[in-house]
Amino acid sequence: MTRSFFAAAALSLAFAAVADTPMPTPAPHDGSHDFDWEIGAWKTQLKRLKRPLTGSNEWVEYEGTSLIRGVLGNRANIVELDVQGPAGRIQGASLRLYEPQAHRWTLNFFNVNDGQLTSPMTGEFRDGTGTFFGPDTWGDKAILVRFVISKVTADTYRFEQAFSTDSGKTWELNWIATDTRV
Repeated sequence: MTRSFFAAAALSLAFAAVADTPMPTPAPHDGSHDFDWEIGAWKTQLKRLKRPLTGSNEWVEYEGTSLIRGVLGNRANIVELDVQGPAGRIQGASLRLYEPQAHRWTLNFFNVNDGQLTSPMTGEFRDGTGTFFGPDTWGDKAILVRFVISKVTADTYRFEQAFSTDSGKTWELNWIATDTRV
C-alpha cells in the first residue's frame, strides 16, 4: 500500500469524525435593539386604501410626521404618528415591546379616533426586513394583519400593512408609508 492510500484513509476517517460530531445550534438572535435605527423624527408620506376589503382601488394620501422614542434602554419604543390629507387626519401611536424569551417584538397600535388598542402583532427582523402578524377584526370580519418594514437605510424606510380574510392565503395591501429622516 502506498503512502497516498494511508493519507487518503486518514483524511476519510477525519471527515467521518467531523460528520458525526453534532454541530452546535446557533444562539437565537437577540433582536432587542432591532428598532434602534428608527429612533428619531421622520417625515411620513402615507397612502391608505379608502375602503379595505371591499374590492375598491381608491387610495387616499396623507403627509405628516412619525416620532419614535426609545424607552427602557431601547428594548421598547413608542411611535407617534400624525398625518393629514384630503381624507382627514390620522393620529395614532404604537407601543413596541421586545420579548427576550421569545426573541420577538410585540407591536400594539392605538389611535385617537376610536381609543381602542388593537390586537398585538408579533414578529421579528430577518435580513433587514421586519415582518409582524396578528389577528384582528375589520368591521364584523375576522382578519389576519401583516406589517412589513423594509428597504431600511439610515435615512428612509417603507412600511406596509395588508389584511387577509383567508388565514394568510391571499393579502390585500391597504397601507403604504415611506418615512424619511428629518
